[in-house]
Formats: sequence, C-alpha cells, structure tokens
Amino acid sequence: MRDVLNSLASWWDDGKSVALATVVGTFRSAPRQPGASMLVGPGGEAVGSVSGGCVEGAVYELGNQVLGDARPVLQRYGVSDDDAFAVGLTCGGILDVFVEKVDRDTFPQLREIAEAIEAESPVAIATVVSGPVERTGKRLIIWPDRVDGSTGSTRLDDALRDDARGLLDAGRNAMLHYGIDGQRRGEGLDVFVESFAPPPRMIVFGAIDFAAAVAQMGSFLGYRVTVCDARPVFATSSRFPGANEVVVEWPHRYLKAESEAGRIDGRTSICVLTHDPKFDVPVLEVALRLPEVGYIGAMGSRRTHEDRLERLREVGLTDEELNRMASPIGLDLGARTPEETAVSIAAEMIALHWGGGGNRLADRPGPIHITDRPADLVSPS
Repeated sequence: MRDVLNSLASWWDDGKSVALATVVGTFRSAPRQPGASMLVGPGGEAVGSVSGGCVEGAVYELGNQVLGDARPVLQRYGVSDDDAFAVGLTCGGILDVFVEKVDRDTFPQLREIAEAIEAESPVAIATVVSGPVERTGKRLIIWPDRVDGSTGSTRLDDALRDDARGLLDAGRNAMLHYGIDGQRRGEGLDVFVESFAPPPRMIVFGAIDFAAAVAQMGSFLGYRVTVCDARPVFATSSRFPGANEVVVEWPHRYLKAESEAGRIDGRTSICVLTHDPKFDVPVLEVALRLPEVGYIGAMGSRRTHEDRLERLREVGLTDEELNRMASPIGLDLGARTPEETAVSIAAEMIALHWGGGGNRLADRPGPIHITDRPADLVSPS
C-alpha cells in the first residue's frame, strides 16, 4: 500500500470511495511482491501496479466491480494452459490479489496509518482475505503498544496482535493461516499482514569518494543512509548529498553506541570502506560481534583483506565471526569507478538477501526469481 498511499489518503480525506487491490501472495516467478498495490479511483483513475502490466486490466475491472457492490474479493492470476484468452502472467508466475473498497466507513484508521508511515513510526495492518464471508475484509491495526479494529474474533485478534508484532519487528509482510476462531494450527481463515516499519539502515564508514556513490545507491534502494568518519574535514553533508545524515565520530564508537541504543537490527547493512586498519579493524570487531545485522562488507585488496583477517584474529574474533564479513566487498562485475563499485556492492547485498548466485540470468535455466525462500514471507525493501 505504501506505493499508492498518497493518492489513497487524498481520496479518503475527500470522503471518496476507492478500490484497493493488494498482492497478498506470490508463487513461482511473480513480477511483484506481496504488498504491491493498485487503486481504482472514484473517477475511474488507475494508480499503481500489481503485476507490471500483465493483469492490470483484469484487476481494474474487478476494482470497479468491488466499488459497485462493496464485497471484497480474493482473486488468483496465473498461466492458463487450457484457455489461450485467459488472463494470466506471461512470466509463468502466480499472483493472489485481494481487492477491497476503502473509504472512511470501511477503513476509519487510514489517516492515522498514513501519518504513522510518513513519520516512520511502525504500524502493521492485518486483513482477513479469505474465510467466512462475514469476516472477509475485517482488519486489525497493530502498533508496538496498542491495537485498533477487530477481525470479529477476540481469540484471532489476540493471536494476530502477537504474530503481527513479530513481523513488524522484522519489517516483513506475510500471509498467516488460522482456524475459523483464531487457532494457530487450524485452517479456513487467511490473514495478510502488511508491515510498515522504518526503512532499513545502511551505515557507511569512511568518508571517501566511493562512500558518496554507495550512499547514493543505498538511498535509491530505500535505505536510511548514515556516513560516519572521524575526520571532520571529510565528513561533511555537502560531500554526501545521498546520505540522510553524516556523523563525525570514530566508527567503532559510533557503531557501539548505536547498537547499545537498539538502533541496529537484522535489516541493517554495514559497509566499511576506510581500508585503513586504525579505523576498520576496531569497527569490524564491533560489527562482527553484533547479534543481528543484515550485511557486513569491507573494502580492500586481497593483501588488505589478509592483513585485516590477521588483525581481527589477534583481537579474538573466531572464524565463524569472520565468515559473516563480505571481503573484499561486492560482486565480481569488473567495476572500476566509484559508481560501478556501488552497483557491485548493492548487487552483493541483494544476492545475499534473496539467495541469488550473482550469475548472468541468460546463463541460468529455470525461473529468474529465487523460489527457495517462502513466497508468503518477504521483506518490504
């Protein structure tokens, strides 16, 4: 919903009704991930996308139908071998799309949710997308410290409150399955949880030209980017326009303080670009001992890498801890410039996150999207 939120909230403010179509499940090589949304506006406007063009026409018609009769619909779109004229995905994937009518009556909490997302405050929306007719479309809004709304079952609300907060902490969307009355091991009721957590963090250590390109790339990928360096003459906002903040501090001190403050989690990416042992060894010692972190990469030549490993072993790091570090940083793309190197680093981060091999798609048989991660449990970045 995030990608269409501005238009949705504007129509809601005006008291208009809108059809909201949301991808709630994907299988095989689906083009969009759960959470991707499309609107059918009060004047017939189409905003957003659920498939990159494959099934938008059919979803648009379904949205108009839902606007007319106000009954939410869960629709599956995929490849049809039996009907050449059936609506499907040319990529061979399958999408489950939930279409509902949204206005002030059906979704009274929308304005508060929009304000929370804009303020980067965590909130999750749990919507019943399949089950008894009287339950379908009901929702529970979950904040870290409170809930609003109801699915029509106190037991289900209690289960969702706990389960959705776990997803919210991880910044994940998921389809959850329950029994009709909220039993966790039951069947018959499916709830889509869409989490709106603050953006994941990227911390770039080393105020060098490569850091400017990496910060710009991180911002493009949706990270909240911090550049940190102990040298005030280099660590300036004017040199790093792509960063959200530039911090003058010794890297290891900054990272330790951020960890102690609870601002480092499993979605945080750390890029150590200093390739100077007096900076990178202390900060990597802190980073590699963090209980949770999404990515740790360190720049340097093979010789720098071997020297760094020796120094880190001397301060007591184990081989298991050292194996968490991507060094030399990035994929082998033949990169030379800071911008090309930033692409190489981003490519490695994406490959490690999704389980990709970093090879040419043209040389690999089978689907182009990784299918060994659960299709109904995905990250929103």
